[in-house]
Amino acid sequence: MARFLADLISTPSLSRRENAVVQRIGEQMTALGYDEVTVDGFGSVVGRIGHGPVHIVFDSHIDTVDVGDPASWRTEPFKATIEGGVLFGRGASDNKAATAAMVHGAALIKRLGADASRFTLHVVGTVQEEDCDGLALEYLLTNTILGAEVVVLGEATNLDVYRGHRGRAEFAIHTRGRAAHASAPERGVNAIYRMQPIIEQIEGLNDRLATDSFLGKGTVVLSKIEAQTPSINAVPDGCTIYLDRRLTIGESVESARAELEALPAVQEGAATLELLRYDGTAYTGLTLSIDKYFPTWVVPEDHPAVRAGVEAAERALGRTPNVGRWVFSTNGVSSAGRLGIPTIGFGPANEVYAHTADDQCPLDHLPVAAAWYAAFPAAYLAAAGHGSS
Repeated sequence: MARFLADLISTPSLSRRENAVVQRIGEQMTALGYDEVTVDGFGSVVGRIGHGPVHIVFDSHIDTVDVGDPASWRTEPFKATIEGGVLFGRGASDNKAATAAMVHGAALIKRLGADASRFTLHVVGTVQEEDCDGLALEYLLTNTILGAEVVVLGEATNLDVYRGHRGRAEFAIHTRGRAAHASAPERGVNAIYRMQPIIEQIEGLNDRLATDSFLGKGTVVLSKIEAQTPSINAVPDGCTIYLDRRLTIGESVESARAELEALPAVQEGAATLELLRYDGTAYTGLTLSIDKYFPTWVVPEDHPAVRAGVEAAERALGRTPNVGRWVFSTNGVSSAGRLGIPTIGFGPANEVYAHTADDQCPLDHLPVAAAWYAAFPAAYLAAAGHGSS
């Protein structure tokens, strides 16, 4: 399993360029005796075990972010390095350790002779999650894997069971001005200056946003600013800021938009607000488009999926896990947020290392996570009342 993970890390798979790692995962699934291995139209790899009526989906995204500044890494990003029982490399925590454990854990079900006639397990390696979380999984769940009853996400949970996270939306705010030569600024209207009070009021808005005892506080972050200007020696006639708005319980894209539009500086500056849109062409050539709104979701703690996750963890860990939530966003925005499919998470590694130059996973997490993935289907069938295991 560790060797397979090392292979995955040594196979770069930036978003929209995942084809090589898809092939490697498919080869591993075939070698492990999966009943069927396919690749869907958007490029995600799907391995099937079993043929029963209850459809269970294990999902781990297989794309990664880039390395950033290579000088910030102590190890080679795309070469697995093991130090002190910890494996380092881009994607170790987000999300290739989970992929390796899922692929092998699901295969254990067949190896142990479990009854796979009562469920169909789909082990999915989705693409483009880093560019647009949920897009590839939603395509799968609405085109390829129909009737899924429960989804398990392999995002890093440090071997705990997670049951939700905040949603998010991405907005742009535009101000317009009038260009003029910089030697005579009084002839123009500076679009950046029109944006300045908006920025100040957005910072104040962040302090007032709602909070939730489980998911935490809603937030808004100004993440990028651009100016349109005829030259560096001119008054800019356009300015755009980009906002990352995290949404807690009780907030929606509509409420977030209304709060921004109600800011006095937005109204006084005649600013316009735009919900951004994603257009993603996969390595297969298929293009999908979606508004960049990703709903908040929470599964109740007493739901059969959560109870099954806890039971599987007790078997794999020998203790009761913590039940929590992610700080970041996942493919659950589609499975649970848009499609209403009960979704939980369990994965090796700690999410604090995601997207960092210390991307890592303890090697001893891998067999525990694999044991959890092997135990979950039977635990879920029992918890959901689908008969004896």
